[in-house]
Formats: sequence, structure tokens, C-alpha cells
Amino acid sequence: MVKELIAPHFDKNWHFHPEYQLFLVLEGRGTRFVGDHMQAFREFDLVFTGPNLPHLWRNDQSYFARGSEKRTHGIVVYFPEDFIGRQLIEKEEFESLGQLLARGARGLEVTGETNSKLRVLMKELVSLKGLDSVICLFEILRLMASSKECHPIVQAGYINLNKASEEDRMSQVYEYVMERFSQGIMLEEVAALTNMTASSFSRYFKSRMNKSFSDFLADVRIGHACKLLHEESLNISEICYESGFNTLSNFNRQFKDRMGVTPMAYRKDFQQRFG
Repeated sequence: MVKELIAPHFDKNWHFHPEYQLFLVLEGRGTRFVGDHMQAFREFDLVFTGPNLPHLWRNDQSYFARGSEKRTHGIVVYFPEDFIGRQLIEKEEFESLGQLLARGARGLEVTGETNSKLRVLMKELVSLKGLDSVICLFEILRLMASSKECHPIVQAGYINLNKASEEDRMSQVYEYVMERFSQGIMLEEVAALTNMTASSFSRYFKSRMNKSFSDFLADVRIGHACKLLHEESLNISEICYESGFNTLSNFNRQFKDRMGVTPMAYRKDFQQRFG
């Protein structure tokens, strides 16, 4: 199944499903969550996910503002685990494809020249039908299987311990954090959303995300700070408070812990490379 998505924002619900998925962002920016990993996304982000790997492309808050004229555009391809049958996938000719599908369990980010080639094919795929669409899909998978530009996203050994019945619960947590990370957020108030005590929620969240809730919140804030350092003319102090940190010293320390450099050095490096 192939869908072209054009809407004010992408689906904001954290979810997973039994199909493989290939998702290309043509327009839109925000934060991408896959399994235990999060990072900013923008145009031409291209990700392959295996069955039951949780994911969410959450647009920046400005996309949800009243009167916003921003829009998103993407192409998503779904296909089932047994789409070519066990007898074929076990043949020698399909060995590289089988390896690609196995790697999809960790999610794969497609970059470089492979990304450019797949963008063209996925745009073609939208208008194809029948056998032509199947042949195009195989060409996409062939390119990915032979490429060294498909990079794993989640940590090795990641296991999805979530149940389908918990999708709403985790979506609530993501939504709450993404709407309020620039303000103070207490563990107790997020736990209350899920009808848990703070200690129960802490254990629950860490088992699902492989990190504590406080680390997750800090990651979201640092990720937002990186976007501001890329795109805005705000000074470091303003970015600190816009991102939800109470003191500049804490912001600088946490930023360097996660990014390996100070915010100022990060901005200079980004400007030199992309300015």
C-alpha cells in the first residue's frame, strides 16, 4: 500500500504495526521518535522500519498553532512481512533482501546518494499500479540492500515491550511533553496522565524507552535547542530559556554532555558546514 500524505501535520500518535514501512518526508519539520531513539527531522528524511517498531514523526509546535499555514507532505509505503513468501526469501538470490528486512528491526535511516535515488522512485511509485508498482518496490529494496548508506537507528538489542493497548498512553505522554517541554514539567503530573504513581511510571517509561523520563525530557529540550541554533538568530541565553532550561550553566553542561561541544561551538560548526 502506498499513500501520499498532504496535511497540516503528520499523524501525532505514537504507534506501531505489523507491516514494514518506508517513510519519506518531502515537506515538514519536527522530531522523529523510533523505538528508543529521537532526533530532529526535516525535508528528505527517509526511514525504513520493521514490523512492530514504534514510531512517531511529531511536527514542531508551530504546525499546530491556530491559523498556521504550514503543511506537511510525505510518501509512505507499507508491505507485510510475508509479501514475497517464505520459499522465495530463503533462496540464495534473495539473501541480501532477507538481510535488509532483518536489519529493519532496528529501523534504518537512508542517507546520501541512496536517499536521492529512492526519492525519485518513491515519487514514481505513487502513480504506479499492479505489477509495475511491485517491480518499483523491488528496485527500491534492491538499492537499499546493496547500499552502505542505510544506518541503524535504535540500539542493538532493543525490544518493543509495548502493547497495542498502550499506544494511547504513550501518545499522551509524547503529546504532553512536546507541548510543554519549554515550561517546567514535573514527573508526578506526567504520571497522573497515565493513572500511575510517579515511581510506577518511572519504571514503566524506562522499560519502554531504555532511558529515564528525565533523560528523555532533557533530550527533547536539547533537540529543540539544536534547531534554534540552526535556524534562529536568538542568542545562547534566549535559546536556553526557550528550550526549557532554568539556568544557563545547566543548559551548557547538559548540551555538552549530549552533543560533545558547547552550544556556541555547535552553532559555529553548523554555520561553517551549512551556512
